[in-house]
Amino acid sequence: MDWNKLISDKRLGLEQYHDPQLHTRSDFQRDYDRLIFSSPFRRLQNKTQVFPLPGSIFVHNRLTHSLEVSSVGRSMANEVTNILIDKHGFNIDTAKLRDMGDIVATACLAHDLGNPPFGHNGEKTISSFFTEGAGLALKPLLTDHQWSDFAHFEGNANSFRLLTHQFEGRRKGGYAMTYSALASVVKYPFASTQAGEKGKFGYFETEEDIYLQVAEELGIPETEHGKHARHPFVFLMEAADDICYQIMDIEDAHKLKILSTSEVKDLLLNFFGEKEQLHMIDSMRRLDDPNEQVGYMRSKVIGALVGGCSKEFTDHETEILAGDYHGSLTANIPGRLSEAYAVCSETAWNKIYNAPQVIDIELAGNRIITYLMENLVGAVVAPEKAYSRLLLEKVPHQYNVRSDNLNTRLQGVVDHVSAMTDVYALDLFRTLNGHTLPAV
Repeated sequence: MDWNKLISDKRLGLEQYHDPQLHTRSDFQRDYDRLIFSSPFRRLQNKTQVFPLPGSIFVHNRLTHSLEVSSVGRSMANEVTNILIDKHGFNIDTAKLRDMGDIVATACLAHDLGNPPFGHNGEKTISSFFTEGAGLALKPLLTDHQWSDFAHFEGNANSFRLLTHQFEGRRKGGYAMTYSALASVVKYPFASTQAGEKGKFGYFETEEDIYLQVAEELGIPETEHGKHARHPFVFLMEAADDICYQIMDIEDAHKLKILSTSEVKDLLLNFFGEKEQLHMIDSMRRLDDPNEQVGYMRSKVIGALVGGCSKEFTDHETEILAGDYHGSLTANIPGRLSEAYAVCSETAWNKIYNAPQVIDIELAGNRIITYLMENLVGAVVAPEKAYSRLLLEKVPHQYNVRSDNLNTRLQGVVDHVSAMTDVYALDLFRTLNGHTLPAV
């Protein structure tokens, strides 16, 4: 792959209006601003990250997580840019690298747009509806590829759909993002039919042609039949996400008293050598508030991981551009950083993701999403029923639940449910169960 081709400001759906002239804001800055002001991005403020949405203690939601990932991603991309320009010299072939920070920051903003309510378990609940629940009866009515998309429902693929699909009443090209920003979002550049045991994939059948168009324009090669190499910026977006969710989940767990201050200190100091540890311990003596101490260590750890991942990326630039780099940057950084990160991952799995309040929100979310899927899918399968007609009136017009095509109607249901906030999904669940009534 070639940097000059990989960085393109051509916009999906607006190719004929491509304007190469310089403006006050670059097209990549416009991408970033467009997402900041978009409805799907605003809805992230009411979607669970890991812990239940805040009461008296404020923990991360999808919105604050995405903003932090974007900040870390921009810093990492800028560091990579400086290293690569020092390595290759500043010339016509490297000038476009200056746009890397804006592109990666945009991809980071977009990386969770397609995630349904109630955390990552929401994805599993939607796919389980089709593989274990009432949706299983629909399998004979769909093609193998259509069924595979539903059975492996994936937030990453749904993010790409949100950005590119022409929903009812919307313009061609969806949000008309630049080709480079779109490619930088796709962590798994293949279809659901090649998802394998992990069930991960990058685009639904309905958006496959769009991804292939983007890949061809940017010179992203096919590495094996039906699978493409990742756009290099995907590795930076993924690393920023890995860093933020891992380290910030630990900080949130400390605020909620799931992890003690001493446990967190042990985890975060582990990223550094003895000399730097002593310096950090000395600095923390000036901080009486344990939360401030953890915040200080968190910032130091993020800085160290950004530096480590940036070096890993630039050291392996050749393999990344050849599509031969495997695994994530956080998994491949050498030495102490990798070991400390692995310990944090193990602790998070054992003590955070199985904490009672996390399990409670997943159980409630599972019940709510399953109930909504049962009712909405039932309505699009039998739209002639009186209850179906009433329920379909509540579905926003942009979701095509009245198509003559069953797959399109089902996709409209999934679009609607996955776009819901936790609060909206809960309110609709209560309404359909008759637990709440409009004020008379």
